[in-house]
Amino acid sequence: MKLTDKTALVTGGSRGIGKAIVETLAREGAKVAFVYASNTEAAHALRDSLNGEGCTVEAIQSDVKLRAEADRVVDHVMATWGKLDILVNNAGIIRDGLLATMSDADWADVIQTNLTSVFNYCHAAVRPMMAARSGRIINMSSVAAEFGNSGQTNYAASKGGIVGFTRCLATEIGRRNITVNAVAPGFIETDMTQAVRNAAEAEIKKRVPLRRLGQPEDIARAVLFLAGPDSAYITGHVLVVDGGLTLGGI
Repeated sequence: MKLTDKTALVTGGSRGIGKAIVETLAREGAKVAFVYASNTEAAHALRDSLNGEGCTVEAIQSDVKLRAEADRVVDHVMATWGKLDILVNNAGIIRDGLLATMSDADWADVIQTNLTSVFNYCHAAVRPMMAARSGRIINMSSVAAEFGNSGQTNYAASKGGIVGFTRCLATEIGRRNITVNAVAPGFIETDMTQAVRNAAEAEIKKRVPLRRLGQPEDIARAVLFLAGPDSAYITGHVLVVDGGLTLGGI
């Protein structure tokens, strides 16, 4: 197990990519706390299933948009396990629509959930990590940060912001032996991408050199690499996991 004796915190951990990340980190030996927004049934089912396998997992309901909530969650992890080794900022939503008709709420919800949450949790986590002179931070970006999609100005802005944030934070805290990296998924088969897949799945697969959509586990394995000992000399990097989709642009 690559993460024995490590503790991890994952936001947006009850479904999709987040669920796969929680499962992967826990099965590699980490104690994992994950944050979820509202689906208590799914969160508790994941927690109970993994604990039934002998893992150590906690589910915490919280609003990632609120800085005070991030402080509360990190304080809870520190009080429970005494340290925080790995932070995965995975929480994210989409509210697609053309800019001309985009509401203030759709802009704000995406920016606050996807980007402000990264600030909130990093702000809460860096102090204990700096004190320990060790840590791994992995932020979830997207290929949309580099290649524009019509109707995703809010989403692309949030994910592009994560890339810049990741690189700046990496320069600030690298001297404390803390790495900060991002993962940029392509089209991954999750509930969040269902509408896009319903409309154009066959066409998307044609544009992916590997000729398939990504699975949540593909992203989780990338996160595991960045969270583990094999990536100790990698920081400020954006790891694209897209099956080659962006080789020719999207």
